[in-house]
Amino acid sequence: MKKFILILFLITLQFANAKDDTILFLGDSLTEGLGVTKEDAFPKLVETMIQNELKKDVTVINGGVSGSTTSDGLDRLKWYMKKKPSIVFLALGANDGLRGLDLKQSQENLEEIIKYAQDSNAKVLLADMLIPPNYGPEYSENFRKMYEQLKDKYKLKSMPFLLEGVAGNKELNQRDGIHPNEQGHKIISKNVFEFMKEEL
Repeated sequence: MKKFILILFLITLQFANAKDDTILFLGDSLTEGLGVTKEDAFPKLVETMIQNELKKDVTVINGGVSGSTTSDGLDRLKWYMKKKPSIVFLALGANDGLRGLDLKQSQENLEEIIKYAQDSNAKVLLADMLIPPNYGPEYSENFRKMYEQLKDKYKLKSMPFLLEGVAGNKELNQRDGIHPNEQGHKIISKNVFEFMKEEL
């Protein structure tokens, strides 16, 4: 009996010391932190904010890959799901839009990613993207609507625009005008933290 109680105590202690959550940020170069160190990219900054402000011992996985489109997201998600993240922050699609890819296919790719994550008992948080109007008003508007449709169909909490307050600001971006610098990532991290903290 004493041995059984000891085993139960050890199991309880193990769970007590376990991390509260594992969060996967699945994205492209914006998530990866192209041009800055991984320590200065917004996923790592969000991890620090959660630990310091919410006192939660979370693990954040930076699943950002430069140049990634929605077409390779599912394969990467399947690999990362081995870590059993409880939250998947989905930030893909920008490269699809910038390359003028077929949005119907992009949406189907994102749906596969969302369904796989949800079927794996992960909560999906969606980061909406926008593209410049020079791609044509119809394409730009359809790109924006793609995220709205995903949000409504799968009942997702969505962040209106990942680069809110950063896009178009020279002081917050690198020379290419696309990728945030360290200061830009700080702003993104604060916005993402405020967006997701109630879900933790």
